[in-house]
Amino acid sequence: MQVIVHGGAGSPADEPDDRQRVLDEAAATGSDEPTPTDAVVAALNVLERDERFNAGVGATVQSDGIPRTDAGLMTDDREVGAACAMPGVRDAAEVARLVAEETPHVQVAGVHAVDLAADFGVETGVDLRTDATHERWAEMDVAAPAATDSVQDHLAWVRERFGGGAGTAVPDGSDDADARDHDTVGAVARDHDRFAAATSTGGRWAALAGRVGDVPQVGCGFYCSRAGGASATGAGEDIARVTMARRAVAHLEMGRDAADAADLAVEELADVTGSEAGIVVLDNAGTVGEAYNSAAMQTAVADGD
Repeated sequence: MQVIVHGGAGSPADEPDDRQRVLDEAAATGSDEPTPTDAVVAALNVLERDERFNAGVGATVQSDGIPRTDAGLMTDDREVGAACAMPGVRDAAEVARLVAEETPHVQVAGVHAVDLAADFGVETGVDLRTDATHERWAEMDVAAPAATDSVQDHLAWVRERFGGGAGTAVPDGSDDADARDHDTVGAVARDHDRFAAATSTGGRWAALAGRVGDVPQVGCGFYCSRAGGASATGAGEDIARVTMARRAVAHLEMGRDAADAADLAVEELADVTGSEAGIVVLDNAGTVGEAYNSAAMQTAVADGD
């Protein structure tokens, strides 16, 4: 099993070596699994349980003070599952798999996705906040809207802060708050001519309560076909606007290799939106591609064959 994982596109990590060790573990864990779907879910489970990444534990906080998780998964035979806006769910990739394998649907959202997870034995009610999460939330603004305030009140607060606005704070004092919002995690796995791609996220800081970005949208944060698979990370609204993962796989389908497909997908997003993003791609020749236009993106590759 060949697996590539990423830890998100954004600013350089404070502890890159520690993060790299976790990414290496995630890729190795996935490469030991029997199927591509098993591989991407197992790899993401490792990252969702480590607070260094913006997925599962350590998810960002939305305008009502609640962290919510999203994930999406797709295989080369177009089996798709996605789950989004889930409070208290750490293992979001597991829920995406449940949607694909246990329901006739493509996506399930909110408390109903949480109920689905609980009914199939995925742990719910998990405290997704870390010490760093509490610290950053406290520093952002003492005047955060109450959960019972109007949507207009929440929007006024969000407009000033979402995407690194003036009211956004980062505990270490960095001004580059927007870059630190992009640490979505993802994986692509290949077993001979079979593929799976999956992406998982804790969202972006200071988003409107209930906001869902690119990650659980098919063709945006993830995509897969017989030509290969892709997992994207970065400015979610803009990734969705250009269906970034689908564009990368379309390049594979036109005969380009994974490296070219990754480069082109990032270039196209930057040309259209001017935003930062990254992507990992795996093709049916076993070529691995990765590209990003942010300050950093860490990846790891493993091959259990």
